[in-house]
Amino acid sequence: MTSSSIPGRIQLRSLFPDVRAALKTGFTVAALLTATIGARAQAAAPTPDAAATPDAATQTGTSPAAATPADASPSTAQPKPDITLSNTPAGKTRKQKEEKVVASKDTKKEEKKVKKDNQLEGLDVKLPDKELYDKAEDAVKHGRFDVARLDLQTLLNTYPESQFQMRAKLAIADSWYKEGGTAALTQAEQEYKDFITFFPNAPEAAEAQMRVGDIYFRQMDKPDRDYSKTVHAEEEYRLMLQQFPDSPLVPQARQRLREVQETLASRESDIASFYATRTPPNWPGAIARYQTVVDTYPLYSHMDDVLVGLGDAYEAEARYFRSLKSLPGASKAQQEQLEAGKARLEKIYDDQAAAAYRKVVLEHSAAAHVEDARDRLAGMGVPIPAPTPEQVAASAALENSRGQYTLSKRATVIFLHQADTVPAATVGAPPLDDAKPTVAPSIYKQIVSDYTSSMSPGTSAQPAAPPAQASTSAGTEAAPAPAAPAQPATAPLAFEDVPSATSGAGAAPAVETSVPAASPAPAAGGSSMGIEIVQPSAGSSAPATPPASPPAFPGSADPAPTAAPTTPPAQPDATGGLKAVGPPNATPLAPIEKAATAPDAINEAAPGSPPAQVGRVGGKTPKPAFDKADESSSKHKKKKGLAKLNPF
Repeated sequence: MTSSSIPGRIQLRSLFPDVRAALKTGFTVAALLTATIGARAQAAAPTPDAAATPDAATQTGTSPAAATPADASPSTAQPKPDITLSNTPAGKTRKQKEEKVVASKDTKKEEKKVKKDNQLEGLDVKLPDKELYDKAEDAVKHGRFDVARLDLQTLLNTYPESQFQMRAKLAIADSWYKEGGTAALTQAEQEYKDFITFFPNAPEAAEAQMRVGDIYFRQMDKPDRDYSKTVHAEEEYRLMLQQFPDSPLVPQARQRLREVQETLASRESDIASFYATRTPPNWPGAIARYQTVVDTYPLYSHMDDVLVGLGDAYEAEARYFRSLKSLPGASKAQQEQLEAGKARLEKIYDDQAAAAYRKVVLEHSAAAHVEDARDRLAGMGVPIPAPTPEQVAASAALENSRGQYTLSKRATVIFLHQADTVPAATVGAPPLDDAKPTVAPSIYKQIVSDYTSSMSPGTSAQPAAPPAQASTSAGTEAAPAPAAPAQPATAPLAFEDVPSATSGAGAAPAVETSVPAASPAPAAGGSSMGIEIVQPSAGSSAPATPPASPPAFPGSADPAPTAAPTTPPAQPDATGGLKAVGPPNATPLAPIEKAATAPDAINEAAPGSPPAQVGRVGGKTPKPAFDKADESSSKHKKKKGLAKLNPF
């Protein structure tokens, strides 16, 4: 073997490892292809990689048999990129997450409302009582209240042990409440009261009591109208706060109570203003109404106006007592006593007025009329107090919490005739109990008491009251009323003090009369009245003896006939000597003269006179002539010249 053949041998030896590697690679590729084909057969649909394998072979222009490793040359032993990609196992497909639907705010609000109205929505849908309940709720939602109540009543009567008994009874009351109207609201109130009676410990009992207050709140009228519904609303809201203090509806009930008390305070304030501005002003009535607002409704939006008005009323009383004058003939001591009493009365009412003004400055420093109170204090010569920072902060918080007027709220108040609750406060605890009311008679009695104690400081009894028209005029003169003289006590007249007809001449009769004596009535008369005629005394102006000749009868000139000398025996008188009542003269009157015949009227036709106008026989009645002085017409000639100026 020559040296030239050594490289060829080396070359032949170097080829065997490449062939072996190619064979190994071909077997590996064949195994992968077999596994891929089996996976394709198991798959429901061909994968893109499997479908691309024939195309790759077509694109290369070779048949599958030509692609075998046996025919491949050492230079083409490397696997093709397309074959490698087609034999790559498919990657794991990630499971896509379901898209989460985000509900809008309106949808959430509606779902929350439905859940609040029907807390049993979607629970035990297949139960018959639940079907009735859902059917009734749907009927209420669509305004078919009669159908809803019929279904709910069927539920109550048919399924007495149902778990929906309580909700069904409350739903009946709600249907009446949502229907509205005076009769429906009255029935709703009764249903809510029955629910509270049957289920006092249920959480829905607080809701029922709240709805009772809302029934009266919906019927509230303006402050100057009937306020009975407003008073009932206040009572129901107070009852709700007292009976259910842990209910989540307590904040809402407190706000409604503030609005109701705002209306009642407006009514009292308006009445007080009327008393203060009428002619003449009624200051006791105004003071009573203003004081009632101050004591009962501390959260009133116009409390500063009320306190200023209260101070002005007390100032008016002080001015009245300051203007009192003594009588012209009063002594110096009486004048000094009057001046001292006036000074005491002025101090009493000036102090009360200053106290009202100071309360505005201290407790309502953020109000609108605090400057008016400062000016009044300065005019009275009283030092103006300064509020503390805590008082300023409390007043500012109270005023800032009040509602503001909008166009819709103003239209509601004006056109719907509802109570104005817009300026009601939203902070502060409304009082749950009314203070003792202040009435005008008590204020007047206090004024009388102050007048008495000031004018007569040493007396504790009730002397004369102040002038009757106190607080009405400033020029009335006041003077102490003189005491009435003491009357001697006399015993009442008794029958034994009256002397009888047979008493002695020296006895002084208690009664004097000029009636002539008559024979006494017999004691045994069954119809006797027991009357005794008393004889006149010696000092009487009546004649002691009867006249010689009897007087003439009234209405006649002839004297009365004299009595016969012999008189018949006295007959028992059934009337006890009393005469019948009648006219003294029984002479019949002359007949009434017949009235003269009335004269005939001027415009009346005499009887038998012919008619004024007689129509022509067989012709028309002529039309009367036209008078231009009385009538005017377009068919006649107009007036000319001076005739136009003649109005007649």
